[in-house]
Amino acid sequence: MTRRVVVVGGGMAGLAAAYELSREAKPQDLAVLLLEAGPRLGGVVRTSREAGYLVEWGPDSFVTLKPWAWRLCQELGLEQELVPTGPAPRRAYVRVGGDLLPLPSGLFGLVPGSLAALLTTPLLSLRGKVRAACEWFIPPRPEGGDETVAAFVRRRFGCEVYDRIVEPLIGGVYAGDGEALSLRATLPSLVRWEREHGSLLRAALRHRRAAGHSEAAPPLFLTLRDGMERLVHRLQEHLSDRVTVVTNAPVVSVEGRGEAYRLHLAQGRWEHADAVILATPAGAAARILEPLDREASALLLGIPYAPAISVYLAVPEADLKRPLDGHGYLVPRTERSPVLACTWVSSKFPGRAPEGQALLRVFLGRREAALLLERGDDALRRLAAEEVDRALGLRAAPIWGQVVRLPQGLPQYTLGHLDRVRQLRQILAGHPGLAVAGAAYDGVGVPDCVRSGRSAARRMLEALGLESEVTVGGVR
Repeated sequence: MTRRVVVVGGGMAGLAAAYELSREAKPQDLAVLLLEAGPRLGGVVRTSREAGYLVEWGPDSFVTLKPWAWRLCQELGLEQELVPTGPAPRRAYVRVGGDLLPLPSGLFGLVPGSLAALLTTPLLSLRGKVRAACEWFIPPRPEGGDETVAAFVRRRFGCEVYDRIVEPLIGGVYAGDGEALSLRATLPSLVRWEREHGSLLRAALRHRRAAGHSEAAPPLFLTLRDGMERLVHRLQEHLSDRVTVVTNAPVVSVEGRGEAYRLHLAQGRWEHADAVILATPAGAAARILEPLDREASALLLGIPYAPAISVYLAVPEADLKRPLDGHGYLVPRTERSPVLACTWVSSKFPGRAPEGQALLRVFLGRREAALLLERGDDALRRLAAEEVDRALGLRAAPIWGQVVRLPQGLPQYTLGHLDRVRQLRQILAGHPGLAVAGAAYDGVGVPDCVRSGRSAARRMLEALGLESEVTVGGVR
């Protein structure tokens, strides 16, 4: 008998789930239906060519420390299209007033991992440096309970390290507020390093000594020559004939239990399934699940999202007063600016702009994010140009600009996130054949979404008794 799995959501997690399901060794035993509410697949992973510039709507790359996206690219035959960061130094700055001050080297999980770098950075005052150096002697926090990123960094390194180094990094990576983000959910390695080594400076020193005897490390970031959406297209090409993809098909609700689920679509029709993977944002999953399980729905609603707004600007390199000798800069909250960061796209990756042109991406957000979403494109381009002029100096106005809005940009792992996710999965265990996947649970990056989707697919195959003995992509 052919079993049927419905994947709801065609973003990276949903595509990875459908791909994993389509690899099942016995195609006559399995049919897969992928339903996407919008007109295209890929979710926030989207690339466009505008006026000769390559524009990424969402992530522009993925990290190799989490290997799941890299392995997937290798499986899909994309290895020759992978591109590391360009020849510009992997240097990043923090804007303080109109000055760009370099981030200290040796960052270790977004926190300082080098005493020498801490003592020489211009970002800290003498008092701030002395307090940060005391981290070596701060005892570990007793086990138990969650802690915000801000509370952890202040406890170990002091206020200046948080305000001038870690807070802008948190804003640039998670588009979130370290006063609310859970340390255990966003940076669990720091919890482990504190517990195992007592001091993060001590842990970093031991890590560097160990790394000094290992082989050369791979590039930290990789992208695809023609943009990140190339991965989306390649996944689509590798979906087998047993996968049916339907776009513009929003799901309203799911009903049933065990091996008898029914999905109600907005067009008024119903689809049946033996198993369902909800690979949508948490809010959409909450709405779909509400008729079936209100407790699970409520937990999903407890996962908030931060809007992501970015403005691309193109400027002739000759019109910039400052050289782009790095990958960009961050803006701390203490600057009282809605700007989170500015990535120097054309310096970070090759082939993103015509020769002699600089392509910059200004990220906007913080508490003003909801208001910024309502502002017109011209106003946002002016805001971004003013920021670039302040930091880099403009001899003339930008020659091109593009505004990208993602109202549901990144899920926020606020205090207690791991408990919410654990409770959610305990509840879903009572619904055999039902799983969730995506950025809302175990990691927000492309590698995390790939792993989440493929893992959910393996669980559903196991629930249906169709699990293969083969393990692919590093997941089971």
